[in-house]
Amino acid sequence: MSCWVCGFVAPGGAIISTERWIVDHCVGPLGVGTLIVRPHRHVERVGDLDAAESLELGPLLQRAAAVVDEVVRPSQVYVSLWSHQGREPGHIHFVVQPVTEALLARYDLHGPALQKAMFDAHERQSDDEMAAFAEHARAVW
Repeated sequence: MSCWVCGFVAPGGAIISTERWIVDHCVGPLGVGTLIVRPHRHVERVGDLDAAESLELGPLLQRAAAVVDEVVRPSQVYVSLWSHQGREPGHIHFVVQPVTEALLARYDLHGPALQKAMFDAHERQSDDEMAAFAEHARAVW
């Protein structure tokens, strides 16, 4: 199975790229301002991260969430691990999602149920919206 995450390039490009990790905008229905934090190398399990990747991960997730907080001003920022391609383990990536009061009111759901409802709705933000957010996030980062 080929790995879509390894070759992924989001509209607007990387917000930040370190030696081990890349942060860019999430493509899909989770809304403008949702970021993906993923290792450069193909890793399918958090337990398979090397020591250097592990040391960098916590501060990187914290900074990504802080940038989303500053730019979007949501009521909460969800950080969740995603890793399956179909039913098979795939390249791990952490989703950093702003959850606004408007989003909570629209779906009347929260947590994984909210994310599932957003996937079921199949609403995708435009490439221009993602690129504009990436540019703003880079400036804040």
